[in-house]
Amino acid sequence: MFASKDGLRPPSPLPGSVPLASRGLLVAVVAALAACALGDLFAVYTGVRLHGVADGDVTATTASSLDSAYSLYERAGQVQVATTLLCMVLFVTWFFLTRRRTGLLAPDRFRMGPGWAIGAWFVPVANLWLPYRVAVDMWGACSPLPTEGERRRVPVWPVNLWWGLFAGTTLLGRYAAMRFDTADSPAGIDEP
Repeated sequence: MFASKDGLRPPSPLPGSVPLASRGLLVAVVAALAACALGDLFAVYTGVRLHGVADGDVTATTASSLDSAYSLYERAGQVQVATTLLCMVLFVTWFFLTRRRTGLLAPDRFRMGPGWAIGAWFVPVANLWLPYRVAVDMWGACSPLPTEGERRRVPVWPVNLWWGLFAGTTLLGRYAAMRFDTADSPAGIDEP
């Protein structure tokens, strides 16, 4: 029995009464991810176009065509930043709410508290593995319980794939930004 200073307290709610994650927020996260991907494709297109104009591969290369290509490239960067920020806010909100709700299902399967679903993204260097640990814990908490005599082993390859793609694109983006910032000229970006 559970005792409190008032006497007995009721047991915690059963897992069947755990509120489900908001489908509306999930739809918003997926839409923001799609918008972010489209913004990235637009940025790649404008970067290739700017590179072609700067190299003179496009006919009638003039100062005005170079200026228009560069302004479109800058606009693509603004779209990219806006969609990325929107996606980050929605995803971290969804990630936290999902962690909090899965914690009600299986509180014994988590190594970190629900606040780490937000905080892990903002710890320098550790943000390359702490959110992954939270996601693996959530994945395990949502897995079915093993049957009699069966070892509990849930495949985590979807989480590994997601995190590998996320970490890889983050590191590649940081490397590309560093190369762009240290280049003296447009030709300096292409040089190894």
